[in-house]
Amino acid sequence: MTYAAPIADMMFALTEVAGHPRDDDTLPQILGQAAKLAGDVLAPINRAGDLEGAVLENGVVRTPKGFKEAYAAFVKGGWNAVPCDPDHGGQGLPWTVATPVAEMWNAANMAFALCPLLNQGAIELLTAHGSPAQKKLYLPRMISGEWTGTMNLTEPQAGSDLGQLKTRAVPEGEHYRIKGQKIFITWGEHDVAENIVHMVLARTPDAPAGSRGISLFLVPKVMVRPDGGLDGRNDLRCVSLEHKLGINGSPTCVMAYGDNDGAVGYLVGAKNRGLEAMFTMMNNERMGVGLQGVAIAERAYQQARDYARQRVQGRDVSGGKPGSVAIIRHPDVRRMLLTMKAQIDAMRALTYYTAAQIDLSKGGADAAARAAAQARVDLLTPVVKAWNTDVGCEIASLGIQVHGGMGFIEETGAAQHYRDARITPIYEGTNGIQAADLAFRKVVRDDGRAMNALLAEMKDDGLSGAALAALEKATGFMLFAGKANPALAAAAATPYLRLVGVVAGHWMLTRQARAADRALRDGAPAPEGAGPEFLALKIRLARFYERNILPQAEALETAVTEGGDDVATLDDAVL
Repeated sequence: MTYAAPIADMMFALTEVAGHPRDDDTLPQILGQAAKLAGDVLAPINRAGDLEGAVLENGVVRTPKGFKEAYAAFVKGGWNAVPCDPDHGGQGLPWTVATPVAEMWNAANMAFALCPLLNQGAIELLTAHGSPAQKKLYLPRMISGEWTGTMNLTEPQAGSDLGQLKTRAVPEGEHYRIKGQKIFITWGEHDVAENIVHMVLARTPDAPAGSRGISLFLVPKVMVRPDGGLDGRNDLRCVSLEHKLGINGSPTCVMAYGDNDGAVGYLVGAKNRGLEAMFTMMNNERMGVGLQGVAIAERAYQQARDYARQRVQGRDVSGGKPGSVAIIRHPDVRRMLLTMKAQIDAMRALTYYTAAQIDLSKGGADAAARAAAQARVDLLTPVVKAWNTDVGCEIASLGIQVHGGMGFIEETGAAQHYRDARITPIYEGTNGIQAADLAFRKVVRDDGRAMNALLAEMKDDGLSGAALAALEKATGFMLFAGKANPALAAAAATPYLRLVGVVAGHWMLTRQARAADRALRDGAPAPEGAGPEFLALKIRLARFYERNILPQAEALETAVTEGGDDVATLDDAVL
C-alpha cells in the first residue's frame, strides 16, 4: 500500500512528448522533493483517512488524523505556489512542472489532494476575473496555502442545469448578502487552514432567468479586514457532510449561506456573467480531475504489480519454473498489468502534453501560436477529463482483479482505489457532458478546424492506419450530424470522445517509443533513470497498446456512425 512516484516515467513524458527542456536541472530536484512528501507524508495517511473519514462535530469539520499536519508540511514546502503568479507570491513555474507534482499528491492521497486542487482553480479564477483589490487581499494568502478556496455551484434542485439555481444575492452598499444552500462542496469546511474563500454562484434580484442571470461572488468563511487580518465569522455554515462511496477523508459539505442576515459576498467580474467567469475555474478543475484519473490508476497499478510479484499460486504454464510461482508469471495477470501500464503511460503523456499547450497559450512566441495552443487546450480538455477518468476507473477495477478475492476485501486497500476513482467521471461535469462539449462546442461549432489541425499533426508525425481513418470518418459524421440531427450527434458523443482518447493515446505512445528507439540506437539523450530496460519497455508498451487497445477505434467508429439511431429514436416508455 506504499506509493513511489514514477519519476522516470514522468520525466520521459515531459521531455519526449510535452517538450519540456531536457537541460532543466531543477526538474529532477523538484520532482524528487515532491516524491518525498507524497511517499513519506501523504501516502501513509491515505488508508487511515479512508477509514476514519472527515467528521462534523458541533458545527466544526475535523479532518482525519494527520491531515492537518500534512497540510502544514505541504504549505511550508511552498507546493501550493508552484504555478502561481509571482506578483502575488507564486513561483511562476510552468504547468508542465506543476502537473506531475499534482499527480503525486493525487496518487498518494486523493482525498487530501482535493483541497489544493480546488484552491488552485479558485486562484486561477480570481487571477483572471478578480478586481485589483480582491487580488491584492486574497491571492497572496490563497497562493501560499494559508487560506483555501472552493467552488459552489450545485444546489439540490440544480445539478448540471445551473440555470435552475436559486441562491440569492441582494446588494447592500459595496457588497451583497447571500442566501441559499449549496451541495457537494468539496472541502467546503475543514480545520487545516484558518480561512476558506468560497466562490459562489447566485442571482441578483433583477437578474434575467436561466444561466444568463447568474453572477459570481467571493464569500469568505471569516471576514477579512483591508489589512488582511481576520475579523469574525461570516453568516455561513456546514449543515452536514455527504456520506460517500469513496474519498472519505475529503469533507464534501452541504453549505448554508445566510441563516441570519445573509452572508457577505463580493461580486467577482461583471454582474450576470458569473457562469463565464466560473468556467475559468471549472476548466482548471477538469484538467485536475483528468490528472486524478492518471494518478489513481498509477496507485492501483503499483499495488497490483507488487501483489502479483509476491502472491505465489499456480504453476508456470510456460514451463520455465518448477513448482508454484508468483502470479505475475501467469499470462492473464501479465495481460492485465500491461493493459494498466500502457494506458497509464498514454493518459499521462496526453495530460502532460495538454499542460504544455496551456503554457504555450500563455507564453507562446506570437499571437497566432498562442491562439493555436489555446484551441488545442480547448479541444483536449474534455478528452483529458473524460477519457482519463473512465479508463482510470477501469484500471482501478483491474487492480482489484489482479488481487483476486483479496482485492474485494477492504483490508488490502485495492478496493479503496476503485471507490476513490469512481467519483472522477462524475464531478466537474459528468463525462456525458464532456462528450457533448467536445462534440458540439469543440468540433461542430468551429466546423472541425481544431480537430482537423490535430489530425494533420498526427499525420505529420507519421501516424496512419485504420484507427486514424476511423477517427477521421467519425469526425466527418459528427460535423454532419451535429448540424443536421443534433440528437443523433448527442447519442454518438460518448463513443466519439472515447475514440479521440484511444487514438490520441496511441499518438502519445508512438512518440515515446520513437524517442526510446532513438536513445537505444543512436545514444540520443534520455532523462535521468531512462536506462536500456526502461527504454525497451516504452517500445513494448507502444506495441502492446497498438495491438490490444487501438483496435477499439474501428468498433468505436461504428458506434459513432451507426450506433446512435437506436438511442436517439427509442420511445422512453419501453425502457
